Amino acid sequence: MIVVGIGGALGAAVRYQVAGWMNARMKHRTFVPIGTWLVNMLGSFILGVLFQLHMDALMSDTLWLLLGVGFCGAFTTFSTFGYETITLLQAKKIRAAMTYVVLSVIVCCLAAWIGFLIVS
Repeated sequence: MIVVGIGGALGAAVRYQVAGWMNARMKHRTFVPIGTWLVNMLGSFILGVLFQLHMDALMSDTLWLLLGVGFCGAFTTFSTFGYETITLLQAKKIRAAMTYVVLSVIVCCLAAWIGFLIVS
């Protein structure tokens, strides 16, 4: 499954760049880690689109493995989300942590659903 590894490497590199850029630009304008939230939301949307394309047989299994499993799997990041949530809690920013968790779960699920619906 070398295609998963290639997609994962690309997804991780793009996530690092996008999240870092967004966090640097919005550092003093938001109380939650906006870069991770943005890549998780965008990745969820893209995964919804890709999933529907694959289910409708409009995307090959190889392309699904490259983009859906590899790229989106590495582009989105649950581990960083968890780390940032714990960091907010340790800093006694309970409201920010809870807002980050709730918004992440709701918005990312909605983004995946919208991506799925757009293609169906």
